[in-house]
Amino acid sequence: MIAAPAQAATLTPVTGFGSNPGNLSMYSYRPDGLSAGRPLVVLLHGCTQDATGYFTNSGWRKFADLWGFQLLLPQQSTANQSNKCFTWYDNADINRGQGEALSIRNMISYAVSNLGADANRVYVSGLSAGGAMSAVMLATYPDVFKAGSIGAGIAYKCATSLTQTTSCQYTGVDKTPQQWGDLVRAQASGPYPRVAIWQGTSDSTVVPRNATELMEQWTNVRGVSQTPTSTGTWLKVYGNNDVRLWEIPGMAHGLPVDPGSGAEQCGTAAAYFLDYICSAYHDAVFFGLSTGTPPPTSSPSPSPSPTSSPTTPPVCVTASNYAHVVAGRAYHSLGYVYANGSNQNMGLYNTFYTTALKQTGPNYWVIGC
Repeated sequence: MIAAPAQAATLTPVTGFGSNPGNLSMYSYRPDGLSAGRPLVVLLHGCTQDATGYFTNSGWRKFADLWGFQLLLPQQSTANQSNKCFTWYDNADINRGQGEALSIRNMISYAVSNLGADANRVYVSGLSAGGAMSAVMLATYPDVFKAGSIGAGIAYKCATSLTQTTSCQYTGVDKTPQQWGDLVRAQASGPYPRVAIWQGTSDSTVVPRNATELMEQWTNVRGVSQTPTSTGTWLKVYGNNDVRLWEIPGMAHGLPVDPGSGAEQCGTAAAYFLDYICSAYHDAVFFGLSTGTPPPTSSPSPSPSPTSSPTTPPVCVTASNYAHVVAGRAYHSLGYVYANGSNQNMGLYNTFYTTALKQTGPNYWVIGC
């Protein structure tokens, strides 16, 4: 059962979601007025965190409200793990049909059956132990997820016992892409989800080598080269946007956020939520959620008279052509960049060409403001 919603949408505990061999708790967020058949994003907190803190600080609520999708937040307990870490290293919890992985899978099934989520548009994102658990979910249930995001996480089955976690976290474990991929393929057949990886270059809790091993694992199962097809200041793209690797210079252990009211800003700076860039925004665009239809307001405003002026100006963004592509406002082909919708040629695909784009409709951009 789910508790009666408050007047304004809040994070709500859900019980009775099915078998729970991992002994986890479930929380749900559905924006007011959200229709059935909308996407679902599963968010997995890090050690010492909980569902409420992750919901409050990560920035995902902003885009759930803006673009119309719901959130599911599993929560770990100290009864399972003293630091409230998802047990990404315990072999009893990281195989298909077992432990914590199955508990999270059953929460998703409940959200689809009872909360109106679209079974064909399910995504997962997490930080640290939650990032490593995101890799677990993508590996064990590739048939459930369209894409995922792994923040300061660790490759699937780097560790299968507590004693192996130290070498994974603090030095990294080297395997070939094929060896990493075989660990995923042993769980379930593909197709496998697209994956975004986030890593701080100054992270001493989960060292940057782990991001490289994650990249090798997921490019291998996606069947694309470990050589990036495009590179930017912080981002490397592999294949046809199959895998994204974000390497944030100077960032320690945490999830990047960017507090503020701008279109690409989100989150609250706090412990393990670090002020660099809004990862939730870039992940939501990567997942394809930015083209969604937002939920209706609970009290629609009356239509303006024909002579009235618009109350808000159209969205206008001036940025490098590279940044427009990364943000999902444009795409690149044969070295040139084209605006989404209008397909206007914006010039070369690099960080030196700057273009002003105006949004005139859903995912429709034109040159000039």
